[in-house]
Amino acid sequence: MATQTRAMETSLQPKKGEPSVDDWLPIASARNAKWWYSAFHNVTAMVGAGVLGLPYAMAQLGWGPGIAILIVSWLVTLYTLWQMVEMHEIVPGKRFDRYHELGQHAFGEKLGLWIVVPQQLIVEVGTNIIYMVTGGVSLKNFHDSVCPGCKNIKKTYFIMIFGSVHFVLSQLPNFNSISGVSLAAAVMSLCYSTIAWAVSLNKGKQSGVEYGYKSSSAGGTVLSFFNALGTVAFAYAGHNVVLEIQATIPSTPEQPSKKPMWRGVIVAYIIVAICYFPVAIIGFWVFGNTVDDDILSSLKKPRWLIATANMMVVIHVIGGYQIYAMPVFDMMETVLVKKLEFRPGLPLRLICRSIYVALTMFLGMTFPFFSGLMGFFGGFAFAPTTYFLPCIMWLAIKKPKKYSLSWITNWVCIVLGVLLMVLSPIGGLRQIIVDAKTYKFYS
Repeated sequence: MATQTRAMETSLQPKKGEPSVDDWLPIASARNAKWWYSAFHNVTAMVGAGVLGLPYAMAQLGWGPGIAILIVSWLVTLYTLWQMVEMHEIVPGKRFDRYHELGQHAFGEKLGLWIVVPQQLIVEVGTNIIYMVTGGVSLKNFHDSVCPGCKNIKKTYFIMIFGSVHFVLSQLPNFNSISGVSLAAAVMSLCYSTIAWAVSLNKGKQSGVEYGYKSSSAGGTVLSFFNALGTVAFAYAGHNVVLEIQATIPSTPEQPSKKPMWRGVIVAYIIVAICYFPVAIIGFWVFGNTVDDDILSSLKKPRWLIATANMMVVIHVIGGYQIYAMPVFDMMETVLVKKLEFRPGLPLRLICRSIYVALTMFLGMTFPFFSGLMGFFGGFAFAPTTYFLPCIMWLAIKKPKKYSLSWITNWVCIVLGVLLMVLSPIGGLRQIIVDAKTYKFYS
């Protein structure tokens, strides 16, 4: 037995001149990022498909609750993101490069894995599936805008075209290697968000617009309200990759990584506010409760500008897909190399990452329910990892004094997050069921 163990350990040891396994894995293989990497990585992670669904969420929430929930979510998630940044190096001399590593420190080796990894995987895989749908839908909208008289092409084919890009990009080894893609995605998110609210404002308030709840029944209204909560939660999702982003920044006792990371987060959150609030408020003001679940679908003219905005969405979700896929690649490759004794290298990376891209593409083609998926995943997994799991970790690790401001703040966030986690998946599931009634598979 001892001989077998030594042989296993020897098989994982690098040969002379080769990097170690940890240096090969995607998250920790490069630590030379600057603070502005943090800014555009966080913008790419945060401002995604969710911003285009915010006017639709406002239509389901109503003016007062909608604006209040947007503001509270922005403040709560900024606070919990600050906690994550602070806890990255909460143990002197040790960096928690991955969300589950921090969870293990807070809850124990085994329990921490079981608490964090399933939720993080649901978020990241769920986001990748939704981005497959978003990319395909936006490609179709672009095609239909530039060629309105052309033969109709199935949404499924556009999702396949979008997915094919990721078979190539997924081979980029680590976070720093996708920085160019992420920067382009961040710029595109700001551009298409601006186009969405500026074109809406130019159209002006539509005739006969109504702001009342669209559903004819009280039950439908309540369930739609729950779905909208999940849509808002989906819009604030950067926490699931924040430790992995911070892991790419160099750190010394004199200049810890939290300083440049926090500077980047502040810039990112200012951009998030610039993108989210105008799109949500102006989009709802212009179209009322008839707004589509993707605001760009409600905007038909000027055709060239809407086509441009849809292509910007495609470029953004290409980068967004890669940001959320990288921690999944890291988990898969860690298990394959350290547990199953596969030798690290290009063949392993090529096969396992291509299988993952193919799986998310297949699921996106099969279940392209945009608003329902956002509501369901937004509440079921995004609420814990974004709204209250950082607070629970903070209480477990820092142990603030009972009834102190920190203790009260964290418990308020926990209560709000748990309510969000319980209620919004109900609405999201109902939305998926409603959409499924009229949906034909692979149409």
